[in-house]
Amino acid sequence: QVQLVESGGGLVQTGGSLRLACAASGRTFSSYAMGWFRQAPGKEREFVAAIGWTGASTYYADSVKGRFTISRDNAKNTVYLQMYSLKPEDTAVYYCAAPVSRSTTPQRMGTSDNYWGQGTQVTVSS
Repeated sequence: QVQLVESGGGLVQTGGSLRLACAASGRTFSSYAMGWFRQAPGKEREFVAAIGWTGASTYYADSVKGRFTISRDNAKNTVYLQMYSLKPEDTAVYYCAAPVSRSTTPQRMGTSDNYWGQGTQVTVSS
């Protein structure tokens, strides 16, 4: 049973920073890509960022490119999302995702079957 537990959300002012973490368990973490998604009120969940199993390959949504950085620590079974220059439009519940298939690449996580965490709220005030 794959379990994903997010942490690190909160309230921050425009231009501020936050770092989200996702602790994974239930399978060999280092063999799979990992990703982050978000869902704003009244909107569908959208892809944010993904990272390959070694950490060498990353992929970002255009809306966060240059502001967010995804990374992972395979020794800790944890994936991170460092968010800089936050904007009110970044306000959302952020979800950690782990693909069901080991062959899923970061570029394919937006459409793959995934396991999900429970989400963590990020609120950016103007």
